Amino acid sequence: MLQAVCNVAPRGVYVCGNTTTTSGLTVTLSKDSSSGDFALEAGALVLGDQGICGIDEFDKMGNQHQALLEAMEQQSISLAKAGMVCSLPARTSIIAAANPVGGHYNKAKTVSENLKMGSALLSRFDLVFILLDTPDEDHDHLLSEHVIAIRAGKQRAVSSATIARMNSQDSNTSILEVVSDKPLSERLKVVPGETIDLIPHQLLRKYIGYARQYVYPRLSTEAAQILQDFYLELRKQSQRLNSSPITTRQLESLIRLTEARARLELREEATKEDAEDIVEVMKYSMLGTYSDEFGNLDFERSQHGSGMSNRSTAKRFISALNNIAERTYNNLFQFQQLRQIAKELNIQVADFENFIGSLNDQGYLLKKGPKVYQLQTM
Repeated sequence: MLQAVCNVAPRGVYVCGNTTTTSGLTVTLSKDSSSGDFALEAGALVLGDQGICGIDEFDKMGNQHQALLEAMEQQSISLAKAGMVCSLPARTSIIAAANPVGGHYNKAKTVSENLKMGSALLSRFDLVFILLDTPDEDHDHLLSEHVIAIRAGKQRAVSSATIARMNSQDSNTSILEVVSDKPLSERLKVVPGETIDLIPHQLLRKYIGYARQYVYPRLSTEAAQILQDFYLELRKQSQRLNSSPITTRQLESLIRLTEARARLELREEATKEDAEDIVEVMKYSMLGTYSDEFGNLDFERSQHGSGMSNRSTAKRFISALNNIAERTYNNLFQFQQLRQIAKELNIQVADFENFIGSLNDQGYLLKKGPKVYQLQTM
């Protein structure tokens, strides 16, 4: 999918996380052996300026994650090396794909814990989608037919509910005006019976290039009000549940996505329908990060998947340790002692060793030796 996106984009750079370096992502300062002059060699983010950079195996990049923070926040890359100080533009949209640790996504953990990735980086992505391969008879049937047709060299007819509705409407009418009464998820569903002519890559590339160069939509009053209401509701919910903070970064993401939705149809104004579509997409993105292993919504989990999965469980456990430490005047605990305390509190976690490791990472416990931990919150 990443390669397809980079091929369609007017300017696209594709890299693989396990074979790239920090210099390969940002910029390299090299010295000419003959003249002795220094020269800058652009990396993937600089080469993808005003385009797209697709990064595969994002979870295997290691320390290279730090190089992305400035580029994703400031849209530029600063360099200070060998007496040369400069800042290069990196107005690049980053689309990344990552695999969970162990090859299996554990819903009992957050996105950050599954990917072993910091919240500083995850929060810079406008949208985070969790793609789980769950058995679905209809979807599996369509997918298997598609794969077999490709291997057989046949062109299978593609159906779309959108095209079925558009055929009965004026060709100059916007799709938003035709199906604005239905949610975006319903409009995107495939309905059998209508064959469509797919847009060639070359034409789509020209269309995207034209839209990015000449179309700069502005928010209408209704669209701005919808985005503001959604943002304020998120802020209120975050404050009420004492979960991870919702900042203006999320509001800026909503504005950018709404403008992009209007740019898709070459319109100069982002309408109320554009904002409603983006709010629906954002909610769908957040559902994956908020859902726990039982399919219930746990709003104490971070929107971007950072922090601890079982926040209330951890608070209860640390509170019990505080009481024991104050009573015994000893803040050192053996691992087996911690396990026994958790058992008495009826705390059930999938991996207790991982649970203690998370408390250690969060600074509640400090590992003092083999199987020995010191309580830090007395």
